[in-house]
Amino acid sequence: MENTQSASCKCGREAVYFRVQEGVHYCPACLSRQTERQFEKTVSKGKMLEKNDTVAVGVSGGKDSMVLLHLMKKLSEKLPIKLVAVTIDEGIDGYRDRSMAKVNEFVKAMDIEHRIFSFENEFDVTIDNLVKNDPSIKSCTYCGVFRRTLLNKAAREVSATKLAVGHNLDDEAQSVLMNVMRGDVTRMARLAKTSEHFVRRIKPMKNIPEKEIVAYAILNNIPYFDGECPNSFNNARRDVQGMLNEMEQKYPGTKSNIISFYRKLPTIGTESVPVKCTRCGEPAAHEICKACELLEKIKT
Repeated sequence: MENTQSASCKCGREAVYFRVQEGVHYCPACLSRQTERQFEKTVSKGKMLEKNDTVAVGVSGGKDSMVLLHLMKKLSEKLPIKLVAVTIDEGIDGYRDRSMAKVNEFVKAMDIEHRIFSFENEFDVTIDNLVKNDPSIKSCTYCGVFRRTLLNKAAREVSATKLAVGHNLDDEAQSVLMNVMRGDVTRMARLAKTSEHFVRRIKPMKNIPEKEIVAYAILNNIPYFDGECPNSFNNARRDVQGMLNEMEQKYPGTKSNIISFYRKLPTIGTESVPVKCTRCGEPAAHEICKACELLEKIKT
């Protein structure tokens, strides 16, 4: 938790967290309430949910997804929505199996339906096998594309009207900066809009900093798996994450300012209308979707 130097929260209780940018100290109760208010404000302002929605919640077992499921459960006590926890098994031995154990315990305790979908069943591949067959392969690229495709399929299979993912403010800032670095205007536009061909994807935690999500998990005794994927080293996102953390340390508010700047940008160009992939029927920017392209590459 943050070094608050025995400071007090505005309510008078001992503080455990300090928001540098705002110069405000928080006690456990006030920080939790602030996080929950921010969550509900984002949902309300973005008109993310409606009564009787069925929400597929992507749950990996990490801090973000476990806090997301916890907050969605609390919200479901106020708004009549059905929750279905969805976990994607990429086939990473010693990593995904351990994180799924955390998820299984958590969903059982909260009495939430849980469905597991695997790369092996859907694509006849596992990340372990890809890396074993070609150690130089960019496994994060394959994993990201396959996960996105399978999450959308999973959401449809459980008859979800919305798909909730645990992207936080840090994730959003990283994505914006990565697309700037790549000069990818098309993907920048794609961040702002979600294709109607997909189950609508919502990000209720997109305005909550990562460290506040960690604090919320600890303060509310939310279990989570904190292991790192063995294949995640030396990838672009990790480098951008480190750079942004360093900038945030030197210049508090950097991440929020990046997001604020991005959201003020006008829509650039025209976004292509997705078509159905001629092979699998999933939404695609071209005749063949990215997942099918990568699968073909594996087989050749």
